[in-house]
Amino acid sequence: MNDAEYKRFTDAATQCQMTNAAFLAYAVDKAARDLTRTAAEIATEREFIDEVFAARRHLGRIHGLFNQVAKALNSGADAPHLDAAARAVMGAARRMEGAADALLAHRDGGAPA
Repeated sequence: MNDAEYKRFTDAATQCQMTNAAFLAYAVDKAARDLTRTAAEIATEREFIDEVFAARRHLGRIHGLFNQVAKALNSGADAPHLDAAARAVMGAARRMEGAADALLAHRDGGAPA
C-alpha cells in the first residue's frame, strides 16, 4: 500500500468513525460476501491496465516506424500520407493518455484531471 492509498484508507476509517482494524475487517467481510462483483472489478481493472500497456508498446513501435520515415524523407523519399498518419497516431496517443488519467483518477477516488 502506498502513502496515498494508506491515507485514503485511514481517512475512510475516520469518516466512518471506525478504527483502521475495524474498517479493514468490515471492508474484507463486505468484499467476501460478493466475490463475483469483487472479482469482476479487479479483473476489469487488470484487463484495462493490460490494454494500456499493450497500447504503449504499440506506440513505441510506431515511434520506431516514424524514425524510419524520417530517415527515408531525409534521403529524398516521398510520404504523401504522413500528415494523416501522424494525426491518427497523435489522436490515439491522446486517447490513451486520457484513459490512463481516468484510471488513475478512479484509483485515487477523484475525477480525471
